[in-house]
Amino acid sequence: MNIRIDSTWREALAEQWGADYFARLAEFVRAEYATTTVYPPAGKIFAAFDACPFDRVKVVILGQDPYPGAGQANGLCFSVNPDVPLPRSLTNIYKELASDLGREFTADGDLSRWARQGVLMLNSVLTVRAGAPASHQGQGWERFTDAAIEALARQREGLVFILWGAYAQRKGAMIDRGRHCVIESAHPSPLSAARGFFGSRPFSRANAYLEARGETPVDWIGTSQG
Repeated sequence: MNIRIDSTWREALAEQWGADYFARLAEFVRAEYATTTVYPPAGKIFAAFDACPFDRVKVVILGQDPYPGAGQANGLCFSVNPDVPLPRSLTNIYKELASDLGREFTADGDLSRWARQGVLMLNSVLTVRAGAPASHQGQGWERFTDAAIEALARQREGLVFILWGAYAQRKGAMIDRGRHCVIESAHPSPLSAARGFFGSRPFSRANAYLEARGETPVDWIGTSQG
């Protein structure tokens, strides 16, 4: 696997590259891309890290695995390319965003505008077989992304971790609530959004915490380049 990743993350995750589990993971991923259709495109596997360097992270949003539909996954959790119809979870995220901030909001599904401002859009599993949700779980990606979260939680201070749903909340259990702000709610999926995601106000809460620390808030609705 040709690993192209931002240099700050390459350093922060230095212990992972030579680990036995990562060698097995790389072998599995290479074989999958060689024999079947896998998302996102190979060059986008580490897009979340490339879009948001380690030392610029202010907010972390955790997802589960990439969208398995054709043309959807672009390496950032919950995000799709500008010409792709909004998935239902992202539609609900945008609904909550508009309600939370009290502003009309229409936009495409490309969340790289958030990443450029310091929002790490990280899936737990970074690849998926086409049409087969969760097909690459249990191969080692979880250990790799755990290491990324642990590095942020240990080496940085005053970050906001947004954990939607039980899966993300379990993954974020190691985060020190004394050093960081952790915002938890139900997942934005249509199956659960009405059970605690709507009305949770994660965007204004994240910005309130950042502003209280003297940080620049995230322009969630605009098109800031960071």
